[in-house]
Amino acid sequence: MSATTKDLTKGNEYSTILAFALPIFLSQLFQQLYNTADSLIVSHFLGTDALAAVSSSGTLIFLLVSFFNGTAMGAGIVISRYFGANDGDKVSKAIHTNIVFGLICGILLTIVGVAFTPTFLVWMKTDPDVLDGAIEYFRYYFLGSIGLVMYNICRSIMNALGDSQRPLYYLIFSSLLNIALDVLFIGGFGWGVGSAAIATVISQVASVVLCMIHLFKKGKIYSLSMSKMKIDSQMLGEIIKYGLPSGVQNSVIAFANVIVQTNINSFGKYATAAYGTHAKIEGFVFLPIMSFNMATTTFVSQNLGAKEYARAKKGATFGIISAVIFAQLVGVLSYIFADVLVALFDDSAEVIKYGVLQAHTVTPFYFLLAFSHAVAAVCRGAGKAFVPMFVMIAVWCVLRVLYIELVVYFKGGLNLIYLAYPLTWFISSVIYFIYYKFSDWVHGFDNPPKKLFARKSA
Repeated sequence: MSATTKDLTKGNEYSTILAFALPIFLSQLFQQLYNTADSLIVSHFLGTDALAAVSSSGTLIFLLVSFFNGTAMGAGIVISRYFGANDGDKVSKAIHTNIVFGLICGILLTIVGVAFTPTFLVWMKTDPDVLDGAIEYFRYYFLGSIGLVMYNICRSIMNALGDSQRPLYYLIFSSLLNIALDVLFIGGFGWGVGSAAIATVISQVASVVLCMIHLFKKGKIYSLSMSKMKIDSQMLGEIIKYGLPSGVQNSVIAFANVIVQTNINSFGKYATAAYGTHAKIEGFVFLPIMSFNMATTTFVSQNLGAKEYARAKKGATFGIISAVIFAQLVGVLSYIFADVLVALFDDSAEVIKYGVLQAHTVTPFYFLLAFSHAVAAVCRGAGKAFVPMFVMIAVWCVLRVLYIELVVYFKGGLNLIYLAYPLTWFISSVIYFIYYKFSDWVHGFDNPPKKLFARKSA
């Protein structure tokens, strides 16, 4: 086994998942730190209006990027399954197909993002005081969105092969570069809010370059070759089969969150700034959730590929429990120190008031958020991505939007809008618990269907 790949089908399940999840956690931590530094620097040098401009539609970026990231998840599932089955030829085809498909998706995202940014921001009821700054920031951001898409694809490839360390090294470098460029452009040169997006784009492109240099190294199971850089129709079909549900799921959830943010934006720039600030703080809660989820998905997928069904089940349970415990620990800290954390970004009384209100409404329920995401990760790793797609669309999109519309209709306050999150987390958790506890596929790892991943015979 190569030093830059890791076979997750051997060794103690718990230590294997922890060892794989730790570099992912650190990668996510550095990514969150430089996203946070971005907002801190903007707020410190440019003020509340600039912070509101950057925060005005963070959910918009997630909406446009999340679909393509879902296909990266699908590719990761396909790659890790064939890697677990020791099928190097199919691993190579899946990787090359994913790279080419990702480039196409990145170009499309750039065109759509740049062209329609003003329309999106106006539709989201962005405060007129910050609209121009928001347009400038997000247009620059989308100009470099191909870097964001390609980094996530490269990371999914390396993670699928059991290598969670190299993405960490590359992200540390790009994070430090992003912070340095933020300080230089905004603090040194005195440039406006758009320069923060430029700094982010440059750092993302740098991380992609490092990833590609590594993936083009010869003699590895995943070595890229220009002669193989084409789309294999069978592999693309598998990637879409497992990635499309995740992409659709992410997109519709993001759309629901856009609706939430649109209604929050209508409360004014202080509410908008507070919402964006809370999103940065909440990002730290997602660190253990996403770390264990990514590790669990890869672990389950590799072990199912190797037909280690009991091992996959044991690792899945451990991943779920770990994500729930660590997420709620961070949630408790976020609740206790809510005012201090919000004040780090903006010390205006109004922003702190709204930020603390949101924190105290949602943080006690982060264990529900973690549980829903964790079971969804297990489903994806088992090739059952349609299950979380249907649950999330029904609950996190349809019910969440209906609830928001009712709150707005009856002229409810911000606290009731914030309540949309824990309410839908609770409902999805109940559904996931029933599915995880009683469905055949979850507790049928020991006696799986014979054609769980098999191709149909001609």
